[in-house]
Order: sequence, then structure tokens, then C-alpha cells
Amino acid sequence: MISRKFLLVISLLLSFSLAALAQQDSIPLTTLIQKTAKFQSSYPIEKVYLHMDKPYYAVGDTIWFKAYVTVEKHQPSGLSGVVYVDVINGQDSVMENLRLPVKNGAANGNIILTGDTYKQGPYRIRAYTNWMRNFDADYFYDHTINIGNAIDNQVNTFITYKSSSKKTGAVKVDADILYKDPSNTPYANRRVSWQLMRNGDPVSKGAGRTDEKGHLLVDIPENEASTITTGSLVTAIDMGERKTVTNSFSLKGAVTAYDVQFFPESGQLTNGIRSKIAFKAINSKGLGVDIKGTITDDQGTAMANITTSHLGMGIFALTPETGKAYTANVTFPDGSTATYKLPRVQAMGINLSAFSPDADNLTVKISANELFLQRKQNKSFYLVAQSGGVVYYAAQTVMQNLSYTANIPKSKFPTGIVQLTLFSSGGYALCERVVFIQHNDQLNLGLKTDKPSYTTRQNVRMSVSAKNNAAPVVGSFSVAVLDDTSVPTNEDSETTILSYLLLTSDLKGYIEKPNYYFNKPDQEKLDNLDILMLTQGYRRFSYEDILADKNPPVYIMPEQGIEVSGILRTTTGLPVGKANIRLLIPDRNYSAETITDLSGNFKFSNVTVMDTSKITLSARNNVNSKNLVINVNGELYQKLTKNPNTPDEIVNVDSAMRPYLDNARKQYQNSRVLKEVVIKSTKFEKKPSHNDFGTFSGLPAQADHEISGDQLKDCPLLVNCLSTMAFGLTYVDNNFYITRDYNAGKKVPVQIYVGSMPVDVNFLSTITGPEVASVEIFLTDGVSGINRMNQTNGVLVINKRVVKKEKITLAQLQALIPKQNVVTFGIQGYNKAKEFYMPKYDVNKSGALGADLRNTIYWNPKIVTDKTGTASFNFFNSDARGSYRAIIEGLDGEGNLGRQVIHFQVK
Repeated sequence: MISRKFLLVISLLLSFSLAALAQQDSIPLTTLIQKTAKFQSSYPIEKVYLHMDKPYYAVGDTIWFKAYVTVEKHQPSGLSGVVYVDVINGQDSVMENLRLPVKNGAANGNIILTGDTYKQGPYRIRAYTNWMRNFDADYFYDHTINIGNAIDNQVNTFITYKSSSKKTGAVKVDADILYKDPSNTPYANRRVSWQLMRNGDPVSKGAGRTDEKGHLLVDIPENEASTITTGSLVTAIDMGERKTVTNSFSLKGAVTAYDVQFFPESGQLTNGIRSKIAFKAINSKGLGVDIKGTITDDQGTAMANITTSHLGMGIFALTPETGKAYTANVTFPDGSTATYKLPRVQAMGINLSAFSPDADNLTVKISANELFLQRKQNKSFYLVAQSGGVVYYAAQTVMQNLSYTANIPKSKFPTGIVQLTLFSSGGYALCERVVFIQHNDQLNLGLKTDKPSYTTRQNVRMSVSAKNNAAPVVGSFSVAVLDDTSVPTNEDSETTILSYLLLTSDLKGYIEKPNYYFNKPDQEKLDNLDILMLTQGYRRFSYEDILADKNPPVYIMPEQGIEVSGILRTTTGLPVGKANIRLLIPDRNYSAETITDLSGNFKFSNVTVMDTSKITLSARNNVNSKNLVINVNGELYQKLTKNPNTPDEIVNVDSAMRPYLDNARKQYQNSRVLKEVVIKSTKFEKKPSHNDFGTFSGLPAQADHEISGDQLKDCPLLVNCLSTMAFGLTYVDNNFYITRDYNAGKKVPVQIYVGSMPVDVNFLSTITGPEVASVEIFLTDGVSGINRMNQTNGVLVINKRVVKKEKITLAQLQALIPKQNVVTFGIQGYNKAKEFYMPKYDVNKSGALGADLRNTIYWNPKIVTDKTGTASFNFFNSDARGSYRAIIEGLDGEGNLGRQVIHFQVK
């Protein structure tokens, strides 16, 4: 049962005459409120937040996480019983897709970063529920993590770029790459070849040698900025003995470029109305940069000075005049300058502004100019304030003066983003202002160690206390303890349960250093948070659609568990009602039965399937069963969207994560055990490929891209996995297209083969990942003529695994013939979470073998406080000395959030 709390405060914000109330409004204020409440109750807002044990990782690590699934005012969600977690690489391919059961609004899991699958570079962790998929994917949890490689990385690199623009419009980029070995010794006088790659194709290439200090200067030929910034620089350094090491560098930030945007409060500049104007300056990486400058009118008169306050953001005030154009003259950090036109001044209009004169009140000011007052005098206007889809404040007034000012107690609103909207009586949104209300009413979480300091490998006992104000609460929490020396952390840059659920989950676009606003907040941080509200778009809630009864279509209902559904038909296509369907899971010795409805539909709910299991559906126990056909509804896979947090990607991982990678390297070296190597003669086993078929004799000998069978071994349905894993291809409208051509407007599909047999995309729905040996992708058809013959563009070849030929009996042959009334298929089940390993040391014994170099000292996603608001746990320190950091996050049943960080010393 989901609790619904609607606080509708209808109050009079401004004074108005009784005579004015007698006027008939087009849309009564009560109608606006009622429609908003109906929308919120029909489309509750669900969110997912992941608390991960560390901010970054290395190949070979395990990512430990806890998923918090909330609804409405951050209460543990009872809406969804399943949460999905995707791992997406830098080429926008889904590496892993986890399905986890949600209990009491929480789930926990882990992701093992194996060296066979994961390479050094940036990755995305995306989490969502089925219900969330009905709405904008921008509101999924989407977090960028950086993964380094300390195990087999022989070459550490550091790259810097220098760019210059040409008169032709092209851009020239010079790259300086430093090559060193893991011990920090330069690779001097080594030959390096390089390629500029875009969409998997080489644009230009060259070669050179490193100097005595290990530097290589790469002179990238002139290209369009879009060609360079959407590509990557791939280098191969000669290591001797016919061995090379390849490194890939993103060029997203290679071109030095800046941009400045201006955001008038309430959305527009209006003649004669003094307005605040916020601005945001960013570099080509999307990160804020400091600027300074002046605002001048078209006569060159200085109207205001501008300077950044925080992360490229700032604010100034201006009284604009009709007929004048205003220009910002800006100086950037490198000394370059630029000019930007401010938005055009509106001759007639009304503005909405807000500010906080004290901690208890929000002051709202409505300002109109003379022309607007003349035309709209004695007309009614509504002010509505909502947060999380709930209207907390509504007021009505009549326009009789140029400006009105009133105070609204902040106590009317919860902590978080509040959207203030000024409406005309006809229901048109005229102005909007977003503010952040900070009550500092989070849970009072306490973490306390049993001793002031500890020694290495000593047992640590910690106690937890959770209170809402002074009252103890029962809550669900997760705890991570890290070694500060090997995992140095910028706390302002972290994504936390507070920064995500209260701030970034409701905003579109990238938010730089989100925890800055919650990490020891003061007045300066509150002021900068208000500037952020002016520069960042809030688009979760559209009154225009609500008033027009334009509701979002619901394609997927909330999911309480794994469902298996489909339809039973006769061989002639007619649905069969009131028939028996049986479900079997052989490896779990599980069975269940159901009856089809009158339309032949059937559904099994809450099917408990672990990992990837085979399910059998049978309709044999029916009259005339030989003429029955079972059709199973396929599983839906979430489409990929662009990474909204690319500025968090680190190019120079080796240097940025050096303390962590040094420790990871020591861990690996410490854990290695030399084993006896027995050399046996092995028979070369030829792998299936397109070269096995004469049909493909004209194709290039080497595919442009290849997906190995190992990458597909856990894929329940091939078409869904290829839609995200087929590098260089785009999957749209049930067809594959070559990405570069599709983006250029050439929408000609790829020709698909299974072996030498041409098939359509629907055929791939019958193939599972374990059946596939490899997938080859050809962006051109060479001299084969395949594309000319089939009117296609590109070739996709699926090579199935070779089945050994064996003699079988007639009975065995009949058993292999598929029966339409029995269907066996793979399904993605729940991923089973591992237990976090924690060594136990005996303080009375010494000399334990092997150094303990853990960086995650302790992880526990299942801390639950009792009715007294307390809990406790214990763990053993590692061999690392210095400062340890303990982080606890979580919430109680009422949706009150909490986070606490403490440090303790190990000597």
C-alpha cells in the first residue's frame, strides 16, 4: 500500500478587492489544483539511488552497491518489486544487465570487474524500474565511474591537448602523450603509431617516436571540430619482441572552447522590470570555468559587471529597456575573449522573482510593467507551488498594481526543489521560478567507534544511532569503510543519497560536484545553490500537459516480480480460452499451472528464477493439444541514451587514480601464486566465421567489429543484446543501421545472416546467446555485391556454435523436432548477490601470511536500526595505517533521509 499525502494549502498571497473576485475566470484555481492532484496520484514519481562502496574502481575489483527504491516523498517504494542495473561502456554497449528483487524498497548486489570483460576507461551505472521506463530516461539513476587497470597495464599514460582554430573553420589539435612504466620510468625512444578514429573508422593516421623523457607529440591534421571531439585517438607503442600496447584517448575535451549561457529569472527580460540574470560558463568538457566581464548596451555603456561565484556560475541584476540590445563581454581563463547577446527584451510582460530574506520565509515578488498592467488590470492570476507533484501552496490575486510582494513560510514546503508557477486565469503558465528549500531536517545519524584509535588488523566495533529530531527511528542503511590513503576522495564531487534524491534526480543535465551543496552547508553554499536553480532546467512536471489532460502513455505496469506471459492459439490463429498452461523450471524442480482467459492470454506472476534459467511452458494437458501453439511475450530491454555525465569521465586515469592503482597493483602482486606449468600438445580448433561460406567470398577477410561468444554467453535473447552490443550499428524501428550513415540521413538497413542464410531481425528473437560462437559486423560489403543484390547497407553475420555430429535414434530425432504446444526458452532471472568477504584475525596470534591491502575495509548493505534507533556491527582493520573513512546512508519508513561520515585513526 502506497501512502498518499496531499497538502493543499489554498491561501491568499496578496490583497485584492472583493469586486474583482466576482469576475468569471476561465479555469478556477480549484480545477488546476484538482487536476494536479489527480495526475500525481495516477503517476507517482519513483526514483532509484545506488549507494556504492567506492567512487572509482580497478579491473579485478568488485562493485558493492545497495539500491534504494523510493516513491513520492522518498518513502520506500511498494510500487515496484524489481530493479534493473545496467553497466554501460564508453562505446554505449551494455556490458551487464542485473535484475534484482526489491524488498521494503531496497535491494543489494555486486558487479565483478573481470579482466576479460572490463578494460581501463569510463563506464556508466544506470538503474531504473519498469514503472520508470514509462517516463523520460533522463530521470533514471545514471552515474559515471572510472575504472583503472593495475593488473596487466604495462604502460601508464598522461595526455594533454592544445588546439587552435583556422580561418577555414577547421580545428588543429596537438596532443602530447607521456608514456611511463608502472615504476614511473619513461619509455624513451619507442616507436608509436596512431589513428584518429570516429564511429569505428580511421579518419587520419601517423607515427612517431617518444623522446628521452617519454613524450610523444601527435600532430593531428586539421578537421572539423565535430570530427575531432566525437572521435578518439588510438595509439600503439612498440614494446619490443613484436609486441605493442594499445591506448585509447577520448577527444571530447581536446578542442579548447567555451560557452556562456544567460538565464533571466522567471524566463524573460521585460522592459522596465529590474531582473536577476544568472549565467553559466563551461569549457568543452562541460565543466564550469571562471570568467569576468561587463554587460553593455548597444551604445557601449557599461550596465553591470559580471564575475563567477562558483563552478562557472554567477548572477547580476539589470533593468532592461525596450529597443536596446545588451551584450556580455567576457574574458576566459586563458585570456581569450568573446561576446554574447543577452535575450531580447520583451515590450510587455510580467516577472516572478523569489529570494530568502531569512531562514524562515520565502519572499515572492510579482512585477509587471506599465503596458502589461494597462491590458491586464483587474484580471485574476494564480500562484501555485509544487514539490514532487504535490501542490503545497496556491494563491489567487488580481492585477491592480505594478508589483506585489509577500512572504511564504518555508515550513509549508518539504526539503527539496519547489516549482513556483504564475498562471493567467485561463490556465497559461506565464512565469516559472525554481527554488530549493533546505530545512536541515535529515535524520540525525550517528556513527561511533568503541575506541579512539586502533592498530592494524584490530577488531573495530561501531554503533549506529538514528533519530528523527530526538525520536529514535527504525531505518534501513548501508555502510562502507574505506582506507583514506588508497582511496582519496573529494567529498564535494560525490553523489550521495541527499544530493541525488533531493537535487539531481529532479533536474535535467549535468550537475558538477553535487555534494558541495550538502557537505557542511553554509550561507555561501545556499546562495550558490539558488544560482544553480536559476541555471538548471526543471522539467519533471508540465502543467500545460496536465491542464490539457494530456497524460503520458503507460506501456509498462509496475512490476512486483518476474512475469511470464503469452497467448495460446490454435494452428489457425484463433485464441484458446479456458485452457491449461503449465510452467516448469527443471533446474529448480519448480512447476505451476494457470488458465488462459477468454482471449487466450495467460500470465504467471512472481516467478522466482535465479540467474539465466530455462523455462518450459506446456499446453499438452488440453483437448486437441497437438493443434495448439504457445506464443510467449518477449522481455523488454531499455534503449540506450547519451551519457548525461560525460564531464565526470577521466582521460588520464593512470595519474588521477595513482594511489588507488598503486595499491591495487600491490594487492595483485601479493596474491599471485606461482604454479607448475605443464605444457601439453594442443590441437588447434578452428572457430566458425564467415570464411566458412562461399556466399561471403567477396567480404573483407577481417570484420570491422566482432562480438565473441563469451560476451553473449549470458544473453537470454540475441536481438536484445545486439541492440546495445553491436558496435558501429544503431538499432531503430526493428532494424539495424550503420550508425554513421543513419546519423547522416541514410536509413538503409543492414543485411543479416545466420550462417549463410539471410534472415530478418525477427528471426534473431529465436536465438539465445549461448548458441552463438561469434557475431561479425561489416560496415561495407567489399566486392561481394551483397548490398547491391539486397538493397541493404552493411552486413551482420551470426556464426552459431558447431554441434558435433552424432548418430541418433528415431525417437531422439522426434524429440528434437520442436512442438508448438511446448516451448522452452531462456529468461533473465534475479542476480544473486555475493557476501562481502571480511577476514577475521586472532589478536593472540601473529605472523599471518600475506599483507592485507584491502581498500574497502567493510561493506554492509543490511544495517537495520531497531525500535530504539540503534544497531551495531564490527570488522577487522587491514594492514594500512592512517585515516579510515566510514560512510553510512539510508532512510526510514517515512522517507526521512540520512547520511553521516566519520574518520578514525589506525596506527
